[in-house]
Amino acid sequence: MKKRFIAGAVCPACGLMDKIVNYQDAEKNYRECVSCGFKDEIHIQPHLRELETRVNQSETQKASETQVLQFPSKDP
Repeated sequence: MKKRFIAGAVCPACGLMDKIVNYQDAEKNYRECVSCGFKDEIHIQPHLRELETRVNQSETQKASETQVLQFPSKDP
């Protein structure tokens, strides 16, 4: 089990900063204070939807959003 410190996190029990570690055990995530021993389960929700960008759009979506501009030419 790999424990990682959470930078800037403050323990809710003792109030000390940078003493919280995060780790995963049996599909559950936990946070624990290495100073006072406080421990609880944290619920991390996975990101469900990918943000729409020009990279992950289909060619038809790109074409429907494309607008052609024509500038008038100057007469000599």
